[in-house]
Amino acid sequence: MELGQALLLAGAGVITGTVNAVAGGGSLMTFPALLWAGLPPVQASVTNSVSVPFGYIGGVLGTRRDIKGQTVLRQLVPAAVAGTVLGAVLLLSTPEKLFDWIAPILVLIAALAMAFQDQLAARLKDPHNQPTWVKAAAIFGIGLYGGYFIAAIGVIIMAVLGLVLKDNIRRLVGTKNVIQLAIGTTAAVSFALFGDVAWWAVAALVPGTLVGGFIGGHYGRRLNAKAVKWIVVGFGFVVSALLFARAI
Repeated sequence: MELGQALLLAGAGVITGTVNAVAGGGSLMTFPALLWAGLPPVQASVTNSVSVPFGYIGGVLGTRRDIKGQTVLRQLVPAAVAGTVLGAVLLLSTPEKLFDWIAPILVLIAALAMAFQDQLAARLKDPHNQPTWVKAAAIFGIGLYGGYFIAAIGVIIMAVLGLVLKDNIRRLVGTKNVIQLAIGTTAAVSFALFGDVAWWAVAALVPGTLVGGFIGGHYGRRLNAKAVKWIVVGFGFVVSALLFARAI
C-alpha cells in the first residue's frame, strides 16, 4: 500500500463517517474512493461491504429500546440474511467487464434513493401493514441489493418498511437499524471468507470512518443536513457518469 492510497482512503473514511452521522449515504462515497485507489470494481465493492458495517452497531445500540417486542424481526432478519447471501454470491460470480456496466447503474440508483429520500419518507405517514410473507419477500429483495452493493442501504430499507409495515417512526428506525446490521454483517462475513478483500484498504478506511463518526456526532449540528445530502447526491451523479464513461 502506497502512502497516497492510504491517505486517500483515510480521508474518504473521515468524510464518510461525518456524512453518515449528519445525513446518511456515506458508503456512496467510499466505493469511488476505492476505485481511485486502484481496486478493480468487484474488489472495490467487496472491500466497501466489509468496511461499512462497523458503523451500524452504534445505530442498533442507540435504538434497542424502541424495538422491544418487535416480533416481526424474527421473520425479517432471516429473510434479509438469505437475500444478502444470494446477493454476495451473485457479486462474486459477476465478471469484471459486466460489473463495469452494472456499477454506474447501482451508483445512480443509490444517488436517486438519496435524492428522493424525503418523498420516500413521506410514505411513512400512511404506512400499510402487509402480510408477513410480503414483508419477508420485500426485505429479501433489499438483502439481495445489500449483498450485491451496500451503498444507501439504510435509505432503501426505510422506504420499503414504510410500504409494508405499519408502526411508529421510532420503531421503524429501530427495525431498520437491525435489518441494516444483519445485511451489513452477513455481507462482510461472506466476503471476508470468500471474496477478494483488499484488507489494506479496510485498514485505511475503518479508522477514518470512526473518526468521521465522532466528528459528525459532535459537530454535525453546525452542518446543514440538507446541503450535505445534496452534495452526496451530486457526487453520486458525477461518479455514475464517470463510471459509464469508463465502461465505454
